[in-house]
Amino acid sequence: MTRKPQIELRRGWTTGACATAATKAALVRLWGGVFPRDITITLPKGETPSFPLALAEAGADWACVGITKDAGDDPDVTHGALIVVRVSASAGGVVFKAGDGVGMVTKAGLPIAVGEPAINPVPRQMMTDVVAEMAVFYGQSPDVVIEISVPGGAEIALKTWNPRLGIAGGLSILGTTGIVRPFSCAAWIASIHRGIDVARADSLLHVAGCTGATSETVVQAIYGLPDHAMLDMGDFAGGMLKYLAKHPVPRVTIGGGIGKITKLAQGAMDLHSARSQVDFAGLARMMDDPRLAHANTALEAYQIGGPPLAQAVAQAALAQVSARFASMTFDIIVIDRAGAVLARAGT
Repeated sequence: MTRKPQIELRRGWTTGACATAATKAALVRLWGGVFPRDITITLPKGETPSFPLALAEAGADWACVGITKDAGDDPDVTHGALIVVRVSASAGGVVFKAGDGVGMVTKAGLPIAVGEPAINPVPRQMMTDVVAEMAVFYGQSPDVVIEISVPGGAEIALKTWNPRLGIAGGLSILGTTGIVRPFSCAAWIASIHRGIDVARADSLLHVAGCTGATSETVVQAIYGLPDHAMLDMGDFAGGMLKYLAKHPVPRVTIGGGIGKITKLAQGAMDLHSARSQVDFAGLARMMDDPRLAHANTALEAYQIGGPPLAQAVAQAALAQVSARFASMTFDIIVIDRAGAVLARAGT
């Protein structure tokens, strides 16, 4: 996970908020006859942001508006994407459609049913509420097709968890508050949870959480796991394991470098360097080697202690997670930066 800068950061708006704003502006044109210069919406917690229109097109029975997503200071891959909504009359009620660049759900376990556009429940409700509001204002029937597209969305989606979660062909329209909070740990952990939901819905018996791309590649190759069995755990071991404790999968592998697995072995559940540190004195006691107490990094400790240290760390990490989450069987794999396996513990 990208390190959060130590300055005040500017928040942004979710794809769901942008789609809602585009829907409202398009309805103003469809039912009111004129595009607004910008559009204000009310978010679930009462905030009222305004959005300038980046695209405005209309025909006799349809209107289309694009809003450029501003993710603030968050390193969001969808920052700058154009969220386009085309509205037209439906045969009854609000109907959502996926246009170009918006994905379709192909796996169970997500909050949207298989075969539906990947437009999450809160954005759907926000847009439905806007349709009802505008219908009353203009004296129209709230029967609207909302087709959302994101130019280039299929390519952007390859940089997200969507392919792994079974969302095919593009991005999801997301957001529970409408607000992007920069470097949000909650958003990362929520994505881990959705990955677990998908794995369970597909009756997978073995999943793996890894601290980074290198460890993930190694672990996936060792066990031959499918992509949707791989959970992008990052530093959030606790976020993954606590959710698995309530929604268990029989076998869980954890893979990572010597530093992060050492912190896990010493009881840390958040493995980020800003929130947990290796206890080198503890390593010295564990290995009965006073030299380890003076190491500056876990890599230096490994250079002193060698393979026995890596194996002891793997076994200690296995003991930690097995004791705290007894409903599952665990494996621990410790790798180096080049992807070589330093130690393994478990079955």
